[in-house]
Amino acid sequence: MSLSPYWLRDNCPCAECRDPRTGQKLFQITDLPDGLAVTERSEAEGHLTVLWSDGHRSRYATEWFEQAAEGDGRTEEGKRLWVAADFARGLPEADWSAYLADPAERVAVLGAVRRSGFAVLRGVPVAEGEVLAVARSFGYVRETNYGELFDVRVEPQANNLAFTNVAIAPHTDNPYRDPVPTLQLLHCLRNEAEGGDSGLVDGFKAAALLREESPEDFAVLTRTPVPFAFRDRGTDLRAEVPLIGVDALGRIREVRFNNRSIGTLRGLATAELDAFYAAYRRFAAITLRPELQLEFRLSPGDCLIFDNVRLLHARTAFEQQGGRHLQGCYADLDTLASTLAVLERRLAVLDTLAGLFEGEGAGEYLGEDVTMAQHMLQAGALAEADGAPEHLVAASLLHDVGHFGGSGLELMRGNDNRHSHTGADWLSRHFGPEVTEPIRLHVAAKRYLCAVEPAYRAGLSEASEYTLRVQGGPMSPAEAAEFAARPGAADAVTVRRWDDRAKDSAARTPSFEHFRPLLGRLLGLDG
Repeated sequence: MSLSPYWLRDNCPCAECRDPRTGQKLFQITDLPDGLAVTERSEAEGHLTVLWSDGHRSRYATEWFEQAAEGDGRTEEGKRLWVAADFARGLPEADWSAYLADPAERVAVLGAVRRSGFAVLRGVPVAEGEVLAVARSFGYVRETNYGELFDVRVEPQANNLAFTNVAIAPHTDNPYRDPVPTLQLLHCLRNEAEGGDSGLVDGFKAAALLREESPEDFAVLTRTPVPFAFRDRGTDLRAEVPLIGVDALGRIREVRFNNRSIGTLRGLATAELDAFYAAYRRFAAITLRPELQLEFRLSPGDCLIFDNVRLLHARTAFEQQGGRHLQGCYADLDTLASTLAVLERRLAVLDTLAGLFEGEGAGEYLGEDVTMAQHMLQAGALAEADGAPEHLVAASLLHDVGHFGGSGLELMRGNDNRHSHTGADWLSRHFGPEVTEPIRLHVAAKRYLCAVEPAYRAGLSEASEYTLRVQGGPMSPAEAAEFAARPGAADAVTVRRWDDRAKDSAARTPSFEHFRPLLGRLLGLDG
């Protein structure tokens, strides 16, 4: 295959080019020489190896080339565009307590906001300020001139029509702000009024229909800057952006639509103004089509989370004397997307570990009478039985993860596979140093104990004695002193002792699922 040399070199994964922990690049693009070229290339064992004209060598997993392009998920391409009938069987929703307790439920709710633009949490405590707790469950509150939170109820001297009882047409909140808050939350505290039902319209769907039915009007709304403004005694906000925002490839990325906040377009020729208003009216009419309008009623305890730069939200008029009180706040999509990605990644690592224990873990463990999985599970169980803190139970359970992938066989052939470092480096993408450093040092701990406790070496199994010699043998007095002074050395020695005892073929061994909740807590999956 033909590959761009600068693209390929810019993505070199080696430790000289990228920090192993963060994955961040250690060089500037200008550090690469002019005329960079591939001088040699070879493919073997699932990897492409490249020798460059400046002498650098890169090695790429062939599966890396097959990975799909990852966008930020913000354009129409990463969304599920919808009409009201798509939710005839119910809204995307979850119970607040289940959302907090179950990471899979949080993934489902946040995923619905990302894909469909909204979700409803039921049973959020009916108390002032609880909407902030919902926002903070996945991100950060965006404070505005309305404060950290705002009350949506009839106000005697309202500075915004939202704080009256009149009907509000489908719209974007805060279009006059740059950047506009990309998420809005509305938590219902009271809703006894006649009327006051909530509504949503998929603005991306409306924009896509406009593009399909009138490409010229769509183009006008993507290129005409529209002045949005809001002012009161203490605020003067302005932003000038198109009603429909698209990315460099022309994909719909943002809709800002708010009839109440559009200012006066100036500086355009009459023909341009005529074209804009024709397109604007056509788009507005599409947003009001009944089939696009999803209507529902919020009850006390319901909290609606929605994408404010995609969905247009609305409200029917209500009787002023009736009690209707919502509290709202703003947040941002990037933090929700980040939380969702981390949750999915952490759930995936648990599934990956479970697969390793059930798959490769069933194989031989370096000449011992137990399998690799039995050995690791026994180590975790011994730590747990001794009342160890959770991070040391996890370290004991996972200490030999670096052997997976066949590297354990390399060790038995007489080559140090440095499995302690390989395992710790991989796990450090997900777990903190309190878990990974005892794993990184557990081989060194064996060498240390052999140096400082003569009786310890005598108790090693035949296989462990063999690997000790491959791994460098007992430490010298200087090495032992240096090791003992390292942070985490004491924990590594403790893990090592459980490691040495976990080789009993007759012992009752728990399954990986027994430890899954503990690992989940260490991964932050307990909310």
